[in-house]
Amino acid sequence: MRTSFNIPDEVVEEFDRVWQEQDIENRSRAVREAMLEYIESHSRLKETSGEIVALVAFDYRHHEVIQELHAVQHEYQDVILNTSHTHQGEWCLESLFCRGPTEQVRTLTYRLRDFDGVNRVKVMVIRDGEE
Repeated sequence: MRTSFNIPDEVVEEFDRVWQEQDIENRSRAVREAMLEYIESHSRLKETSGEIVALVAFDYRHHEVIQELHAVQHEYQDVILNTSHTHQGEWCLESLFCRGPTEQVRTLTYRLRDFDGVNRVKVMVIRDGEE
């Protein structure tokens, strides 16, 4: 299938640099691998049930979304045990250590992605209901 995406030039340049350094045969192959990794990382959170312990990390432009992000975090204070925040110029990095029902952690993660000022949201499930 052929498709097209709108991606900032600097992201494409960095992506090209990385896949070429790894001797991947072409950009299409690198995009397929990246998409599969994305699917795998989100499938675990989707397929997990019960109580989990997870780290949710995200970076964002402080001045664009701080009030909205704090409002969302207050809605989920029953699962957010600890937060860490650091400033990196105009960007901030925040991590949320969470424990609680998978559905709440999943919904929190998806809510954080809804903001244009948020660049990336990464989730690491540390322990799930299976263990």
